[in-house]
Amino acid sequence: MVPPEALGVPRRHFLTSLGAVGLASWVAPRLLFATASRRFIPEALGPVEKMRQAAATDPITVQLLRGKMSVVAGNGGNVAVLPGQDGVLLVDSGIVGRRVAQSVAGISKAPVKHIINTHWHFDHTDANAWWHSHGAAITAHENTRKRLSSSTRVADWDFTFPPLPAGALPVDVFSADRSLQLNGSHIDLKHYEPAHTDSDIWVHFTEADVLHVGDTWWNGIYPFIDYSTGGSIDGMIRATDQNLARVAAGTVIVPGHGPVGDKAQMTRYRDMLVAVRERVAALKAQGRPIADVVAAKPTAAFDATWNWPIIDSAFFTRLVYQGL
Repeated sequence: MVPPEALGVPRRHFLTSLGAVGLASWVAPRLLFATASRRFIPEALGPVEKMRQAAATDPITVQLLRGKMSVVAGNGGNVAVLPGQDGVLLVDSGIVGRRVAQSVAGISKAPVKHIINTHWHFDHTDANAWWHSHGAAITAHENTRKRLSSSTRVADWDFTFPPLPAGALPVDVFSADRSLQLNGSHIDLKHYEPAHTDSDIWVHFTEADVLHVGDTWWNGIYPFIDYSTGGSIDGMIRATDQNLARVAAGTVIVPGHGPVGDKAQMTRYRDMLVAVRERVAALKAQGRPIADVVAAKPTAAFDATWNWPIIDSAFFTRLVYQGL
């Protein structure tokens, strides 16, 4: 976790502004999901339905990052916020636009004019249509538009996403790199090779040195890898290496899920990915079926830190096995 003092926020003010529930979501987002699934959501629901229902009720927190930048957490993926004279820019739109908007209004009264999607998944794009209806233009990689424009099944979620309406689709798309100049900030967008999906990008606010890496990093929780739309364990490791090469010790890194972090935390994430991959690969090379590999608990050394209800150790082991 990046200490609040390092981001220019006095610790006492930081803790007071979050409150007890907000602090819980900051320190251990997996506990927030656990609480939501127990209190509000029937266990029979799949992860998509669980996360959408949790988004309607879970607390949302706002954290100051650096300069004018903030992050809104608790409604799908982490939403970075940059206000300014060009209108507010959001990186990712959240799940319930109305709820995200209430938090953004506490940062700036200016209208939200720009959305950048880090990839196509629902927890980063469900609110696209809501924001578009309120005047925002959407930028994303061309594969994000492709996935949102058609019926897309994610086998590991056992869920088929229908095409989104025209207003929810990115209108400004690119294939590799894009640079923007908004609100006095230079913003670099770069497409990864397939990693979490085939549509992932990073968003780097260069003056502030704040890097939003979308779901190529899940800080403190096992990640989901979407093999149905191009993801792989090797791609996740490759993307993390690329992220680490981009950042410095002082870079503020916004993950797709989990608390805002730094290079040291991302390095520990990479080490976890590599170690689990090696252990699962060794077991699979012995010809052991997936059930035996899960039973062997190749993630055991990491479960106390990374395990969470939506993607537990067994689920993550199966994802890694699938990609080898």
